[in-house]
Amino acid sequence: WLGLQKIYSITRQGNYILRIELQDWRGNRRHIEYSFSLGGPSTNFTLQLSRMSGSIPNALPEHAELRFSTADRGSNCPESILGGWWHSECEETNLNGRYVVPRSRGRLDRGKGLYWKPKKGRYYLLKSTKIMIHPTDLKSFA
Repeated sequence: WLGLQKIYSITRQGNYILRIELQDWRGNRRHIEYSFSLGGPSTNFTLQLSRMSGSIPNALPEHAELRFSTADRGSNCPESILGGWWHSECEETNLNGRYVVPRSRGRLDRGKGLYWKPKKGRYYLLKSTKIMIHPTDLKSFA
């Protein structure tokens, strides 16, 4: 992790796109992109998203203020949800959980590992995740 304070400092310099790349245990790769804004420490690094594109259903609420929380700081989620994240509902997604290999037939204790869960859809149990940002205007950085 780069760290929330550093990401906040970077995104204050202009407009950025958030890209999330996911790989499941069968080797399938998918992604989703959002335009976003990230608040500073005084807002608990509040995240606001607007979906732009992607090959996976959205699992994060759009246009809502999502506060970054951890089990020991400001989390409304049960202790079984591991890792800090922008939780709105405790089961929609967790890309910062513990790395857990699924048990037989791909089952995983929900809330223990990495997963992506759209509101109307199944859990995507994840082998790897990548979270990246890039400026909306790449030409200015050439």
